Amino acid sequence: MSAVAVEVRPPLWRRLIGFNALTAVVFGIGGYYLGWFIGHHINGASVAYLGVGGIDQNDLSVFLGYFLGVAGFLIGMGFGVYPWARLRGYPPSLREKEQQGVGRYFGLCTDHKVVGIQYLCGIGLFFFIGGLNAMLIRVELLSPARQVFPAGQYLTLVGMHGTMMMGIMSSAILGPFANYFVPLMIGARRMAFPRIESLTFWLLMAGGAILTTTIFFGGFPTGWTGYQPLNDQANTGMDSYIVFFALVGISMCLLGLNMIATIVTMRAPGLTWSRLPIFCWGVLSTAVLQLLAAPVLIAVLGMAMLDRTAQTTFFIPSGGGSPYLYQNLFWVFGHPEVYILALPGFAIVLELLPVFARKPLWGYRLAVAGMLGVTLLSWLVWQHHLFMSGINSNLRPFYMLSTELISIPTGFTFLCGLMTLWRGQIRFTVPMLFCLAWFFNFLIGGLSGVFLSDVPSDVTTHGSFFSMAHFHYTIMGGLVFTFFAAIYYWIPKMTGFQLNERLGKIHFWVMFIAFNSTFAPLFAAGFLGQARRDVTYPAHLQFINDWVSISAFVLGASMLVFLYNFVHSLLFARIKAPVNPWSSLSIEWQLPSPVPVHNFDQIPVFTSDPYGYGEPSRPSALPAASPAGGSS
Repeated sequence: MSAVAVEVRPPLWRRLIGFNALTAVVFGIGGYYLGWFIGHHINGASVAYLGVGGIDQNDLSVFLGYFLGVAGFLIGMGFGVYPWARLRGYPPSLREKEQQGVGRYFGLCTDHKVVGIQYLCGIGLFFFIGGLNAMLIRVELLSPARQVFPAGQYLTLVGMHGTMMMGIMSSAILGPFANYFVPLMIGARRMAFPRIESLTFWLLMAGGAILTTTIFFGGFPTGWTGYQPLNDQANTGMDSYIVFFALVGISMCLLGLNMIATIVTMRAPGLTWSRLPIFCWGVLSTAVLQLLAAPVLIAVLGMAMLDRTAQTTFFIPSGGGSPYLYQNLFWVFGHPEVYILALPGFAIVLELLPVFARKPLWGYRLAVAGMLGVTLLSWLVWQHHLFMSGINSNLRPFYMLSTELISIPTGFTFLCGLMTLWRGQIRFTVPMLFCLAWFFNFLIGGLSGVFLSDVPSDVTTHGSFFSMAHFHYTIMGGLVFTFFAAIYYWIPKMTGFQLNERLGKIHFWVMFIAFNSTFAPLFAAGFLGQARRDVTYPAHLQFINDWVSISAFVLGASMLVFLYNFVHSLLFARIKAPVNPWSSLSIEWQLPSPVPVHNFDQIPVFTSDPYGYGEPSRPSALPAASPAGGSS
């Protein structure tokens, strides 16, 4: 007679003690106050003995508070355990919290699937916070005269909205979906650097929390670009912006490094570059941009921090510096950042179209060339942001040309998508609807971008609502729509449950119509002279702004439809999804749901690409005769 082992769970108080999110918050708060205390005394000493610094605005205390707060947060999360154990001679382990139930989602976990779900929920939280700021902006713009917020608070709303969306959403695809699915798609059991993978997520969450604290320090007046000399002149709310974007930059750099190392070195046997899923090509292109662009952002923010705390003059004209230097360095990062947001959207669309058109991906190599071409040319266009800033007139033709040339590799991607749809047996599922919307939105975004790339028209439209409408069509119309396409497509595999199809279609149609109703009129508002970030505007533009505000509220309501669908389907309805509901040939859909911690019992051997729809039945991957590659 055998005894049945019964798992005895420790009491709640014991489970709460240890390295987890709760401990991290406590350590983070403690670290912040320790840093503030140290900075306060350093600042006081500099005033007393050196005659520098100040007591009215102590940026040093705020920066030290944030730095030690982030350090305490990461220590509380458990990121110091591994190096400390290795120093004491313990063998390495890759099993931190990989099989500890729900608790593994609230701490350091080395399972790439857990990290992907952490990213999805964390990014979703800050996406809704950024969206709420957008709703408040549109409330203010219901009237041409100030009525709800003072001008300074309005600028803070605009800055928080833009900064949070640009920073957090830079990892919207790579964070949840690349972390989760790239190892599966390439036949690997884990990411190349599992702890770094988890670190990138918690750095991003720490940064998002820090940005929200800017409201306690008076906000910042610069918008998402942080331009000098406003940066140096702003109150301590600007410090939150600097630390947030610096943490985002570190997270992006490490995320890109991890993705490149994983895709280049950990592909299973038979997965040649010509068989690599197009989604992985998009991830690789984006990762290269992240790895190379993010250090520029970190450097320029470090220089701005020193100007605010150590009396350096990198960007201060009276000390020999130049605000123009900041603008150049920022956009050396900033325009590749635009494609860090756009390229994953390309990859999602091209990955999903063959599944729902039941056709092979048309022009696979052309699509890869398009993505790599965008990656290269994105470094040669940044000064079109400086056409109105005193750029040497002899440089204008080159940057006009380079900006327009980038439409060629972008057009390759567009062409491959359209030709994949041509004569396909299209299934209008919710993910497919979001992909089709991408074509419409991104086309308008691309055509309107021509006005901003040419100097004569940019003189008229720069800094107006026209440029803001173009940007939202390109990024929200490109990234956010494909973000939702990925959610509806991959959630059944990530959770084992399916979302409500009818609610998904309601979400799509309301979002698509409201999105275009919100941003299309802003092209007209920009041509008629309404400036970005101004709290007031001419009275004759009130009708356009009222229309846009009401449309924006409907757009916000569509997100509530999605949120209800997401929460109700996963927590209450919990309808089991088939293992392969879309009849996809991609390898991740051939695995059980949920995917085991180790992914594969045996490392697969790839025999073809995953886009053989309509061709004689053939698997794209077979299990190996014997395990290969080593376990995690």
